[in-house]
Amino acid sequence: MVSFFNIVNVGLFAATLRMATPLIFASLGGIFSERAGIINIALEGMMLTGAFTGAFVTYSVGNPWLGVFAAILAGGLLGLVHGIITIKFAGDQIVSGTGINIFALGFTAYMSQIVWGSRGGSGPIPQGFGTVSIPFLADIPMIGEVIGKQTLLVYIALIAVIASYLILFKTPWGIRVRAVGEHPGAADTTGVKVYRTKYFCVIAGGMLAGLGGAFLSLGHVNLFRNGMTAGRGFIALAAMILGGWSPFGALGASLFFGFADALQIRLQSIGSLPSQIVLTLPYILTIIVLAVFARRRIAPSDYKPYEKE
Repeated sequence: MVSFFNIVNVGLFAATLRMATPLIFASLGGIFSERAGIINIALEGMMLTGAFTGAFVTYSVGNPWLGVFAAILAGGLLGLVHGIITIKFAGDQIVSGTGINIFALGFTAYMSQIVWGSRGGSGPIPQGFGTVSIPFLADIPMIGEVIGKQTLLVYIALIAVIASYLILFKTPWGIRVRAVGEHPGAADTTGVKVYRTKYFCVIAGGMLAGLGGAFLSLGHVNLFRNGMTAGRGFIALAAMILGGWSPFGALGASLFFGFADALQIRLQSIGSLPSQIVLTLPYILTIIVLAVFARRRIAPSDYKPYEKE
């Protein structure tokens, strides 16, 4: 008989924070993009490309920070592609995002075959990120075990939430971004560079998604596997919507979905339920939460292409 405390303990909450980290990065990326009026369902492809690029560069040069930097650039490049299609050519944002996702899945599998001789992915990458211990915080009972001993990218994700909130809601530039998403014509008449702002935000969104992918391959499992994002880009979109397109709201939603992911791993390890059922837990919760709460959220934009008069 499996007790409650064998399932829900400090280790589960520490794992929750780790599992939530890629969702935090990607959902923040989605917030920047959608606050500027661009739907970005390409987060999944940007994360997967970031995961591959980070692993490849780290494997090649032996420096995980260079791998992270390369993953950020790769995500930003796909963000630029998405921006050109949807901003310059006023292309359908959903179609563009879907195309990027399909491209990323095929491209990373193909490159994995070239680099490691297997479409399935790489072997272990020993130069990935290990955990760091924060003085004093790590010594606090229970709290220290949850947040005091994590990889640096986990702490960067938490800092990114605070920075994103301050940028979007406490600076003049953030006001301009939100104005571009809500009323681009009015923003244009006040002198705001609408197209430039949209490009910046969708590229920044891609960079954050790429950083989330780098966490998966370098800060979580220290290897690259084909399709390793496993729908996390779409779960990040759900976290963004559930959080009301707010950084702190997205943080809370990401922790919720991260808990579901950590819980399914724990349930698999103790074998209390069939693995086929347990693996679906995060996705079932995503569907339920969106069905219940999504219609209560008001989108920050109508997402229509802006054409300067």
